[in-house]
Amino acid sequence: MSKKLRAIIYIALLSTVLLSVTSCVDEDEPMAEPRGTITGTVTDADGEPIADVNVTLAGVGEDEISVTTASDGKYFFEDVTLKTRAVKFSKSGWLTVSHTINLDKFNDDNIATADVSLVFASAKITGTIKDGKNGDEPLEGVTISVGVAGTTTTGSDGVYTLENLIVDEYTITFSKANYESITKTVSPEDFLDGEAGIDITMGSSEILRGLTYADLLTAEKWYYNEYRGGRNADAYPRWDWACNYMSVLDFRGAWQEQNEGTTLQIRNNEDERSNPADLNVFDSYVYGSKRITEDNKILSLRVSTHNADEANPAYFGVQVVDLSAAEPTAMKIGENRTYASGSYGDVAFDLSDYIGKEVVIAVGLYRQSTGDYWKQLVLRAIRFADRKVENWDWLPGNEVIEGWNLTQETIRSTMPHTKLSFTGISPIGGNRDNYVDAYRAWREVDHVAANWFFVPLKKDPEVFPSEGYLIKTRNTPEESSTVPEAYLYSKFSIDAGNNQLTLSTRNFGDNFTYFKLTAIEDNGTVTHLEPQSNTADEASAAADGCWKFKHGDGGAGNPEGYAAFSYDLSQFNGKDVTLALGVYNAEGNTGENKLVIHRIDLN
Repeated sequence: MSKKLRAIIYIALLSTVLLSVTSCVDEDEPMAEPRGTITGTVTDADGEPIADVNVTLAGVGEDEISVTTASDGKYFFEDVTLKTRAVKFSKSGWLTVSHTINLDKFNDDNIATADVSLVFASAKITGTIKDGKNGDEPLEGVTISVGVAGTTTTGSDGVYTLENLIVDEYTITFSKANYESITKTVSPEDFLDGEAGIDITMGSSEILRGLTYADLLTAEKWYYNEYRGGRNADAYPRWDWACNYMSVLDFRGAWQEQNEGTTLQIRNNEDERSNPADLNVFDSYVYGSKRITEDNKILSLRVSTHNADEANPAYFGVQVVDLSAAEPTAMKIGENRTYASGSYGDVAFDLSDYIGKEVVIAVGLYRQSTGDYWKQLVLRAIRFADRKVENWDWLPGNEVIEGWNLTQETIRSTMPHTKLSFTGISPIGGNRDNYVDAYRAWREVDHVAANWFFVPLKKDPEVFPSEGYLIKTRNTPEESSTVPEAYLYSKFSIDAGNNQLTLSTRNFGDNFTYFKLTAIEDNGTVTHLEPQSNTADEASAAADGCWKFKHGDGGAGNPEGYAAFSYDLSQFNGKDVTLALGVYNAEGNTGENKLVIHRIDLN
């Protein structure tokens, strides 16, 4: 055999061996996980690069990696797995920003780009945390958080600083094991020369669970004498799902809006079952600041229970905090009450000791035993009057205007509102099955239905349309220009600076909407107000002080399109006046004619 032939045979055999080895490797070893690069550029608001920014890459099951930007603002993470990652950009003096990189952000070359623009942030929030359980000594180990904008922990001096912020609104959470967490809101007005100071005392200085004297000083007002919960109509159209706004009140602990009412619940998650029994401190409660007079000195609760029976009732009660006392404390009104029925009943509490004072009132549920203890108190109604209120009745007293079910006692004891501007636009939509989140969102925007009192005499409203909050008429032959189908009211202390009212509104269709703004003084004097001017397409005076109008323009995205009706209230300067805005069925059988409340402003 020639040398040339032997060489050819040798090469062929060697190729077979190599192919066999390669096949074995492919079968026994998985293919390597694909990897790629995450890169980008960090700039300021003017597009200039920012150097030395700390860029951190984190992901589930992945080690955290950090790099810094170069002088051109660029950064690189090379040889990374193609998984969802969080990228955080931080530098002293700049607002921290986070981005999420998903798999679909990687291109065909396995490169994902995340460019960011940082905002210069020299503002800060500082303060000192004291230990109310230990003589107000500095409290170490408190976690203070404003979310992605920053988190810090107090040292032995109790001092904290949250830096690299912009002047903005922040919700700050203060938390520490074995202490009730506290939440505070900082608004842009709280910053002075770029710094806001918030000092907190945590622990035994609490008057109501989780709330200190300072917290209670800013308690929300219970302006009105009635609040109702639930979404089952008592007697349609009164107080069904579209009219019950108890869930916009300030609830603490565990609670839920249910068909039957707004329920206070015992906190009973697994980590809460070791909470000690305590018949002096509410486990969950609702509270507000209320001025007590001869006209509203009796508090009536319409309640029922879930998960309770005669042998194991729900324990509940009312506590009052008089902040003007030398040493404010939560005082029980009478003894603790128990309730064990799924049927509604009425329970009264006498507040006569506080006549002439504005006090904090809390309605709450107590934990009666440690362990797996689960009770619910259904609040169908919280009502204030000069006597006990029972069943589904309107508040008792002498009507100011016949047919309105608005009494002189209610007018006199309604508290003047401290706000002057109200929107009818709901930031979140809702329906009969899911509306609590939408109602709760009203708290943040001064929604008219959360701040004025709605009275559905004959017709319920439409709550969530994008044009605003709608009160409307029935399609009925029953006509009236003196008794509204529905109305809202609120009291104001009128004087220079808030004696001009503007209603921003519209309606729908070819029919006129009839409405009226009425002023009621504490002495019962009633004045139906005529607008000074209006910008409606069509508008004119009608019977009994009503006005009728047509105007089809305006929406959440078109605020300039609404009609404006302007009223002069200067005749009431120096007086407390209840303003009632109602819609009237002055023409029968004309459908559901609607009054859209886009805004109400006093200025």
